[in-house]
Amino acid sequence: MATEIDGAAAGGLEFHPMDQFIVSPLFSDDASVAWYTITNATFWMALAVLATFAMLVLGSARRSVVPGRMQSVAELAYGFIHKMVEDICGKEGLKFFPYIMTLFMFIVMANFLGLIPTAFTPTAHFSVTVVLALAVFITVTVVGFVKNGAAFLSLFWVSSAPLALRPVLAIIELISYFVRPVSHSIRLAGNVMAGHAVIKVFAGFAAIAVISPVSVLAITAMYGLEVLVAFIQAYVFTILTCVYLKDALHPAH
Repeated sequence: MATEIDGAAAGGLEFHPMDQFIVSPLFSDDASVAWYTITNATFWMALAVLATFAMLVLGSARRSVVPGRMQSVAELAYGFIHKMVEDICGKEGLKFFPYIMTLFMFIVMANFLGLIPTAFTPTAHFSVTVVLALAVFITVTVVGFVKNGAAFLSLFWVSSAPLALRPVLAIIELISYFVRPVSHSIRLAGNVMAGHAVIKVFAGFAAIAVISPVSVLAITAMYGLEVLVAFIQAYVFTILTCVYLKDALHPAH
């Protein structure tokens, strides 16, 4: 077995799909990373912010009656998220629209920029998605208590259930509530990471002449799927944010 592995490595089949997710300094050969180090992750996150600014601010600066391509995309994104917030959270939730819109645009831009060959995808890192999910969790919790006071705790008390089951359901609801940032962050990072890793695996097999046509077809198919995933995962993260916000605004079961 060891001989076969060594032979495969010597034949050029050795590849590491997870290497693309390594965070490394951008302007230094030193592998150590401090909190102030500019890394490939911070660079691509900054690009996502700039791309969002370019589309939403610069792209629609003229406010033309007949919009151009960039303004049309910006208006479409604005209307899409605005309707989502209004439909799920109601009129009361529209005050949080700028925050939710910012979340969606940052995630979708980071996802799409990560599809550029040799790019880095920050949303494939739990360190990024956990911060985004915790920000949502803390915001929703604070809003819930500020708006409703102690009545926010009614979110965990299922009044429609039989009285004997309510304490048990309250514990389940409480655990479920605190698990939200975990599932919220893992769903985004896990899906993005998995797709990129699979593409890298297929790319490694493309070096073998016999199966390279199959590998190229597989890479093309996976890339098309990843384009959909890039949008869908941003949409899922955003719609869950709206659902959590609705619970904070209207906690009663």
